[in-house]
Amino acid sequence: MPTMADVARSAGVSVATVSHVLNGTRPVLPHTRQAVLDAVDALGYTPNTLARSLVTSRTRSIGLAVSAISNPYFTEILQGVEAAVLEAGYSLLIADPHDDPGHERKVVQLLHERRVDGVIVAPSARPHELVGYLRRHAVPTVFLDRVIDTDVSDRSVVGGGAGAAPDEDTPWYDQVCADSAEPTARLVTHLAGLGHHRIGLVAGLPGLSTTSERVSGYRDGLGAAGLDLDERLLVSGNSESTGAEQATAALLALPEPPTALVTANNAMTIGALRALRRHGLSVPDDIALCCFDDFAWADLFSPRLTAIAQPSRELGAQAVRVLLDRLDEPRRPTRTVRLPCAFVHRTSCGCPEAPGGSEESGHTASSTPSQKGTAS
Repeated sequence: MPTMADVARSAGVSVATVSHVLNGTRPVLPHTRQAVLDAVDALGYTPNTLARSLVTSRTRSIGLAVSAISNPYFTEILQGVEAAVLEAGYSLLIADPHDDPGHERKVVQLLHERRVDGVIVAPSARPHELVGYLRRHAVPTVFLDRVIDTDVSDRSVVGGGAGAAPDEDTPWYDQVCADSAEPTARLVTHLAGLGHHRIGLVAGLPGLSTTSERVSGYRDGLGAAGLDLDERLLVSGNSESTGAEQATAALLALPEPPTALVTANNAMTIGALRALRRHGLSVPDDIALCCFDDFAWADLFSPRLTAIAQPSRELGAQAVRVLLDRLDEPRRPTRTVRLPCAFVHRTSCGCPEAPGGSEESGHTASSTPSQKGTAS
Protein backbone atom coordinates (compact mmCIF):
# COMPACT_ATOMS: atom_id res chain seq x y z
CA MET A 1 0.00 0.00 0.00
CA PRO A 2 1.53 3.36 -1.01
CA THR A 3 2.48 5.77 1.75
CA MET A 4 2.65 9.55 2.01
CA ALA A 5 6.43 9.24 1.58
CA ASP A 6 5.86 7.43 -1.72
CA VAL A 7 3.62 10.28 -2.89
CA ALA A 8 6.28 12.82 -1.88
CA ARG A 9 9.00 11.01 -3.84
CA SER A 10 6.80 10.68 -6.91
CA ALA A 11 5.83 14.36 -6.84
CA GLY A 12 9.38 15.56 -6.00
CA VAL A 13 8.25 17.37 -2.83
CA SER A 14 8.55 16.92 0.91
CA VAL A 15 6.21 14.81 3.02
CA ALA A 16 5.15 18.02 4.77
CA THR A 17 4.05 19.51 1.44
CA VAL A 18 1.98 16.41 0.67
CA SER A 19 0.36 16.77 4.09
CA HIS A 20 -0.45 20.43 3.49
CA VAL A 21 -2.05 19.61 0.13
CA LEU A 22 -4.16 16.75 1.47
CA ASN A 23 -5.19 18.47 4.70
CA GLY A 24 -5.48 22.04 3.44
CA THR A 25 -3.36 23.28 6.34
CA ARG A 26 -1.23 25.72 4.33
CA PRO A 27 -1.36 27.34 0.88
CA VAL A 28 0.66 25.48 -1.75
CA LEU A 29 1.63 26.71 -5.22
CA PRO A 30 -0.87 25.53 -7.84
CA HIS A 31 1.64 23.54 -9.89
CA THR A 32 3.01 21.87 -6.76
CA ARG A 33 -0.48 21.03 -5.55
CA GLN A 34 -1.33 19.52 -8.93
CA ALA A 35 1.87 17.43 -8.90
CA VAL A 36 0.89 16.01 -5.51
CA LEU A 37 -2.66 15.24 -6.64
CA ASP A 38 -1.36 13.58 -9.81
CA ALA A 39 0.97 11.43 -7.71
CA VAL A 40 -1.90 10.49 -5.39
CA ASP A 41 -3.98 9.37 -8.38
CA ALA A 42 -1.12 7.52 -10.06
CA LEU A 43 -0.16 5.60 -6.92
CA GLY A 44 -3.71 5.05 -5.65
CA TYR A 45 -2.79 6.56 -2.30
CA THR A 46 -5.57 6.65 0.33
CA PRO A 47 -5.06 8.85 3.41
CA ASN A 48 -5.32 7.09 6.76
CA THR A 49 -8.20 9.08 8.18
CA LEU A 50 -8.19 7.24 11.50
CA ALA A 51 -4.50 7.85 12.09
CA ARG A 52 -4.84 11.49 11.10
CA SER A 53 -7.75 11.99 13.52
CA LEU A 54 -5.69 10.57 16.39
CA VAL A 55 -2.98 13.15 15.72
CA THR A 56 -5.17 16.16 15.00
CA SER A 57 -8.20 15.32 17.19
CA ARG A 58 -10.25 16.06 14.07
CA THR A 59 -12.14 13.43 12.08
CA ARG A 60 -13.01 15.71 9.14
CA SER A 61 -16.63 14.67 9.54
CA ILE A 62 -19.75 16.75 10.12
CA GLY A 63 -23.05 15.67 11.64
CA LEU A 64 -26.37 16.84 10.19
CA ALA A 65 -29.65 16.56 12.12
CA VAL A 66 -32.66 17.58 10.02
CA SER A 67 -36.06 16.02 9.46
CA ALA A 68 -35.26 15.29 5.83
CA ILE A 69 -37.45 12.22 5.55
CA SER A 70 -40.63 13.92 6.75
CA ASN A 71 -40.05 17.31 5.07
CA PRO A 72 -39.12 17.56 1.36
CA TYR A 73 -37.80 21.10 1.96
CA PHE A 74 -35.03 19.68 4.13
CA THR A 75 -34.22 17.11 1.45
CA GLU A 76 -33.11 19.98 -0.80
CA ILE A 77 -31.14 21.51 2.07
CA LEU A 78 -29.46 18.13 2.54
CA GLN A 79 -28.29 18.21 -1.07
CA GLY A 80 -26.64 21.58 -0.48
CA VAL A 81 -24.99 20.36 2.72
CA GLU A 82 -23.70 17.19 1.11
CA ALA A 83 -22.18 18.98 -1.89
CA ALA A 84 -20.40 21.54 0.31
CA VAL A 85 -19.13 18.90 2.73
CA LEU A 86 -17.67 16.77 -0.05
CA GLU A 87 -16.10 19.81 -1.72
CA ALA A 88 -14.35 20.62 1.56
CA GLY A 89 -13.02 17.07 1.86
CA TYR A 90 -15.23 16.10 4.80
CA SER A 91 -17.61 13.21 5.32
CA LEU A 92 -21.22 13.58 6.42
CA LEU A 93 -23.20 11.68 9.04
CA ILE A 94 -26.97 12.22 8.91
CA ALA A 95 -29.66 11.74 11.55
CA ASP A 96 -33.39 12.50 11.44
CA PRO A 97 -34.72 14.01 14.71
CA HIS A 98 -38.34 13.87 13.44
CA ASP A 99 -38.94 17.33 14.95
CA ASP A 100 -39.18 15.67 18.37
CA PRO A 101 -37.34 17.53 21.18
CA GLY A 102 -36.29 14.42 23.11
CA HIS A 103 -35.27 12.49 20.02
CA GLU A 104 -33.26 15.38 18.60
CA ARG A 105 -31.05 15.48 21.69
CA LYS A 106 -30.47 11.72 21.41
CA VAL A 107 -29.52 11.77 17.74
CA VAL A 108 -27.19 14.75 18.21
CA GLN A 109 -25.56 12.91 21.11
CA LEU A 110 -25.05 9.87 18.84
CA LEU A 111 -23.44 12.08 16.21
CA HIS A 112 -21.21 13.64 18.86
CA GLU A 113 -20.20 10.22 20.20
CA ARG A 114 -19.03 9.35 16.70
CA ARG A 115 -16.58 12.23 17.06
CA VAL A 116 -17.89 14.51 14.36
CA ASP A 117 -16.00 17.81 14.33
CA GLY A 118 -19.24 19.79 14.52
CA VAL A 119 -22.97 19.56 13.89
CA ILE A 120 -25.59 21.36 11.80
CA VAL A 121 -29.06 21.15 13.34
CA ALA A 122 -32.55 22.31 12.36
CA PRO A 123 -33.88 22.63 15.92
CA SER A 124 -37.34 21.64 17.09
CA ALA A 125 -39.89 23.96 18.65
CA ARG A 126 -38.60 23.11 22.15
CA PRO A 127 -34.80 22.80 21.87
CA HIS A 128 -33.87 23.44 25.53
CA GLU A 129 -32.61 19.89 26.10
CA LEU A 130 -30.61 19.97 22.88
CA VAL A 131 -29.03 23.34 23.64
CA GLY A 132 -28.12 22.18 27.14
CA TYR A 133 -26.29 19.15 25.72
CA LEU A 134 -24.44 21.22 23.12
CA ARG A 135 -23.33 23.72 25.76
CA ARG A 136 -22.20 21.10 28.28
CA HIS A 137 -20.09 19.29 25.70
CA ALA A 138 -18.85 22.37 23.83
CA VAL A 139 -19.99 21.03 20.45
CA PRO A 140 -19.34 23.43 17.54
CA THR A 141 -22.82 23.97 16.14
CA VAL A 142 -24.70 25.81 13.42
CA PHE A 143 -28.47 26.08 13.71
CA LEU A 144 -30.07 25.82 10.29
CA ASP A 145 -33.35 27.22 8.95
CA ARG A 146 -34.82 27.82 12.43
CA VAL A 147 -33.02 30.22 14.72
CA ILE A 148 -32.85 30.14 18.50
CA ASP A 149 -33.95 32.86 20.88
CA THR A 150 -31.14 34.15 23.08
CA ASP A 151 -33.08 33.20 26.20
CA VAL A 152 -33.21 29.52 25.14
CA SER A 153 -29.44 29.13 25.69
CA ASP A 154 -28.43 28.15 29.21
CA ARG A 155 -25.97 30.91 29.98
CA SER A 156 -25.18 29.43 33.40
CA VAL A 157 -23.23 26.64 31.73
CA VAL A 158 -19.54 27.41 31.41
CA GLY A 159 -17.63 26.89 28.15
CA GLY A 160 -19.01 26.25 24.68
CA GLY A 161 -17.57 25.38 21.33
CA ALA A 162 -19.15 28.26 19.47
CA GLY A 163 -17.19 31.05 21.10
CA ALA A 164 -18.09 33.52 23.78
CA ALA A 165 -21.24 35.56 23.27
CA PRO A 166 -20.39 39.22 23.88
CA ASP A 167 -23.80 40.36 25.14
CA GLU A 168 -27.30 39.17 25.98
CA ASP A 169 -28.66 39.95 22.51
CA THR A 170 -26.17 37.74 20.68
CA PRO A 171 -26.83 33.99 20.27
CA TRP A 172 -24.43 31.42 21.59
CA TYR A 173 -24.38 29.68 18.24
CA ASP A 174 -23.93 30.50 14.58
CA GLN A 175 -27.20 30.37 12.66
CA VAL A 176 -28.16 30.24 8.98
CA CYS A 177 -31.70 30.84 7.78
CA ALA A 178 -33.82 32.48 5.11
CA ASP A 179 -35.84 35.60 5.66
CA SER A 180 -39.43 34.77 6.57
CA ALA A 181 -41.27 37.89 7.71
CA GLU A 182 -40.89 40.24 4.72
CA PRO A 183 -41.65 37.57 2.08
CA THR A 184 -44.85 36.60 3.93
CA ALA A 185 -45.84 40.26 4.11
CA ARG A 186 -45.29 40.48 0.37
CA LEU A 187 -47.72 37.63 -0.28
CA VAL A 188 -50.34 39.38 1.84
CA THR A 189 -49.89 42.78 0.19
CA HIS A 190 -49.99 41.13 -3.24
CA LEU A 191 -53.34 39.52 -2.43
CA ALA A 192 -54.63 42.77 -0.92
CA GLY A 193 -53.62 44.58 -4.09
CA LEU A 194 -55.85 42.18 -6.03
CA GLY A 195 -58.82 43.35 -3.96
CA HIS A 196 -58.91 40.78 -1.14
CA HIS A 197 -59.88 42.08 2.29
CA ARG A 198 -60.23 38.78 4.15
CA ILE A 199 -56.90 36.98 3.84
CA GLY A 200 -56.30 33.88 5.96
CA LEU A 201 -53.00 32.42 7.11
CA VAL A 202 -52.41 28.73 7.79
CA ALA A 203 -49.39 29.07 10.10
CA GLY A 204 -46.82 26.50 11.16
CA LEU A 205 -46.01 24.72 14.39
CA PRO A 206 -46.02 27.09 17.38
CA GLY A 207 -42.57 27.60 18.89
CA LEU A 208 -40.61 27.52 15.64
CA SER A 209 -38.90 30.77 14.70
CA THR A 210 -40.11 30.33 11.13
CA THR A 211 -43.70 30.21 12.38
CA SER A 212 -43.28 33.31 14.54
CA GLU A 213 -41.64 35.27 11.74
CA ARG A 214 -44.24 34.33 9.13
CA VAL A 215 -47.07 35.24 11.51
CA SER A 216 -45.31 38.56 12.12
CA GLY A 217 -45.01 39.08 8.37
CA TYR A 218 -48.70 38.30 7.93
CA ARG A 219 -49.61 40.95 10.49
CA ASP A 220 -47.21 43.43 8.89
CA GLY A 221 -48.66 42.78 5.46
CA LEU A 222 -52.20 43.41 6.66
CA GLY A 223 -51.07 46.65 8.29
CA ALA A 224 -49.24 47.81 5.18
CA ALA A 225 -52.38 47.14 3.13
CA GLY A 226 -54.57 49.05 5.58
CA LEU A 227 -56.49 45.91 6.60
CA ASP A 228 -57.64 45.07 10.11
CA LEU A 229 -56.45 41.83 11.68
CA ASP A 230 -59.21 39.28 12.27
CA GLU A 231 -57.71 36.70 14.64
CA ARG A 232 -60.17 34.11 13.37
CA LEU A 233 -58.36 34.16 10.02
CA LEU A 234 -55.07 33.17 11.65
CA VAL A 235 -54.99 29.40 12.26
CA SER A 236 -52.28 26.80 12.91
CA GLY A 237 -51.66 23.89 10.59
CA ASN A 238 -48.80 22.62 12.79
CA SER A 239 -46.45 22.57 9.78
CA GLU A 240 -47.94 19.39 8.35
CA SER A 241 -50.51 18.40 5.77
CA THR A 242 -53.24 16.91 7.97
CA GLY A 243 -53.18 19.83 10.37
CA ALA A 244 -53.41 22.30 7.50
CA GLU A 245 -56.36 20.44 5.99
CA GLN A 246 -58.23 20.70 9.29
CA ALA A 247 -57.22 24.34 9.78
CA THR A 248 -58.38 25.27 6.29
CA ALA A 249 -61.68 23.53 6.87
CA ALA A 250 -62.14 25.63 10.02
CA LEU A 251 -61.52 28.81 8.02
CA LEU A 252 -64.07 27.78 5.41
CA ALA A 253 -66.65 27.17 8.15
CA LEU A 254 -66.50 30.79 9.35
CA PRO A 255 -69.58 32.97 8.80
CA GLU A 256 -67.35 35.14 6.64
CA PRO A 257 -64.66 32.83 5.25
CA PRO A 258 -61.49 34.21 3.67
CA THR A 259 -61.42 35.02 -0.02
CA ALA A 260 -57.65 34.43 -0.15
CA LEU A 261 -55.29 32.13 1.69
CA VAL A 262 -51.59 32.06 2.51
CA THR A 263 -50.03 28.74 3.55
CA ALA A 264 -46.79 28.87 5.50
CA ASN A 265 -44.95 25.82 4.13
CA ASN A 266 -45.12 23.25 1.34
CA ALA A 267 -46.71 20.43 3.34
CA MET A 268 -49.48 22.74 4.54
CA THR A 269 -50.12 23.86 0.96
CA ILE A 270 -51.00 20.27 0.08
CA GLY A 271 -53.32 19.99 3.06
CA ALA A 272 -55.04 23.28 2.23
CA LEU A 273 -55.59 22.19 -1.37
CA ARG A 274 -57.18 18.95 -0.15
CA ALA A 275 -59.58 20.90 2.05
CA LEU A 276 -60.50 23.29 -0.76
CA ARG A 277 -61.15 20.40 -3.12
CA ARG A 278 -63.24 18.61 -0.50
CA HIS A 279 -65.38 21.74 -0.15
CA GLY A 280 -65.79 22.00 -3.92
CA LEU A 281 -63.84 25.25 -4.18
CA SER A 282 -61.74 26.20 -7.19
CA VAL A 283 -58.43 28.09 -7.02
CA PRO A 284 -58.33 30.98 -7.84
CA ASP A 285 -61.96 31.40 -9.02
CA ASP A 286 -63.49 30.77 -5.59
CA ILE A 287 -60.47 31.49 -3.39
CA ALA A 288 -56.97 32.78 -4.15
CA LEU A 289 -53.96 30.91 -2.82
CA CYS A 290 -50.31 31.85 -2.22
CA CYS A 291 -47.78 29.67 -0.45
CA PHE A 292 -44.48 29.93 1.36
CA ASP A 293 -42.02 27.37 -0.08
CA ASP A 294 -41.78 26.71 -3.76
CA PHE A 295 -41.31 23.06 -4.66
CA ALA A 296 -40.56 20.98 -7.70
CA TRP A 297 -44.15 20.29 -8.71
CA ALA A 298 -45.65 23.70 -7.83
CA ASP A 299 -45.35 24.67 -11.49
CA LEU A 300 -47.36 21.57 -12.49
CA PHE A 301 -50.50 22.34 -10.48
CA SER A 302 -53.48 23.86 -12.21
CA PRO A 303 -53.49 26.70 -11.47
CA ARG A 304 -49.77 27.10 -11.05
CA LEU A 305 -48.85 28.11 -7.51
CA THR A 306 -47.67 31.61 -6.65
CA ALA A 307 -45.00 31.03 -4.03
CA ILE A 308 -42.05 32.26 -2.03
CA ALA A 309 -38.99 30.25 -3.05
CA GLN A 310 -36.37 29.71 -0.39
CA PRO A 311 -32.72 29.18 -1.43
CA SER A 312 -32.71 25.72 0.14
CA ARG A 313 -29.53 24.31 -1.40
CA GLU A 314 -27.62 27.52 -0.70
CA LEU A 315 -28.84 27.46 2.91
CA GLY A 316 -27.29 24.03 3.32
CA ALA A 317 -24.02 25.03 1.65
CA GLN A 318 -23.83 28.26 3.68
CA ALA A 319 -24.34 26.34 6.93
CA VAL A 320 -21.35 24.16 6.06
CA ARG A 321 -19.18 27.19 5.30
CA VAL A 322 -20.16 28.86 8.57
CA LEU A 323 -19.37 25.69 10.53
CA LEU A 324 -15.98 25.30 8.83
CA ASP A 325 -15.20 28.92 9.74
CA ARG A 326 -16.09 28.08 13.34
CA LEU A 327 -13.82 25.03 13.34
CA ASP A 328 -10.94 27.08 11.94
CA GLU A 329 -11.47 29.94 14.38
CA PRO A 330 -13.33 28.68 17.50
CA ARG A 331 -13.36 32.03 19.31
CA ARG A 332 -14.69 34.16 16.49
CA PRO A 333 -17.90 36.13 17.24
CA THR A 334 -21.11 34.24 16.51
CA ARG A 335 -23.18 35.32 13.53
CA THR A 336 -26.64 34.86 12.08
CA VAL A 337 -26.71 34.74 8.27
CA ARG A 338 -30.03 35.39 6.57
CA LEU A 339 -30.40 34.64 2.87
CA PRO A 340 -33.00 36.26 0.57
CA CYS A 341 -36.05 34.53 -0.86
CA ALA A 342 -37.67 35.05 -4.26
CA PHE A 343 -41.29 35.81 -5.09
CA VAL A 344 -42.39 33.40 -7.84
CA HIS A 345 -45.42 34.92 -9.54
CA ARG A 346 -47.76 32.38 -11.11
CA THR A 347 -51.57 32.13 -11.34
CA SER A 348 -53.05 30.66 -8.12
CA CYS A 349 -53.25 34.21 -6.73
CA GLY A 350 -55.72 35.13 -9.48
CA CYS A 351 -53.30 36.94 -11.77
CA PRO A 352 -53.30 36.08 -15.48
CA GLU A 353 -50.64 33.80 -16.90
CA ALA A 354 -47.38 35.68 -17.47
CA PRO A 355 -45.89 35.39 -20.96
CA GLY A 356 -43.40 32.54 -21.06
CA GLY A 357 -44.63 30.79 -17.92
CA SER A 358 -43.56 31.31 -14.31
CA GLU A 359 -42.01 34.60 -13.38
CA GLU A 360 -39.53 35.13 -10.56
CA SER A 361 -40.06 38.65 -9.34
CA GLY A 362 -36.74 38.82 -7.56
CA HIS A 363 -35.41 38.64 -4.05
CA THR A 364 -37.42 39.86 -1.10
CA ALA A 365 -34.66 40.57 1.39
CA SER A 366 -31.03 41.54 1.64
CA SER A 367 -28.49 38.72 1.78
CA THR A 368 -26.05 40.70 3.91
CA PRO A 369 -24.97 38.47 6.83
CA SER A 370 -25.91 39.75 10.25
CA GLN A 371 -23.58 39.53 13.22
CA LYS A 372 -26.45 39.79 15.65
CA GLY A 373 -28.82 36.88 16.24
CA THR A 374 -32.52 37.55 15.88
CA ALA A 375 -35.30 35.07 16.39
CA SER A 376 -39.00 35.69 16.45
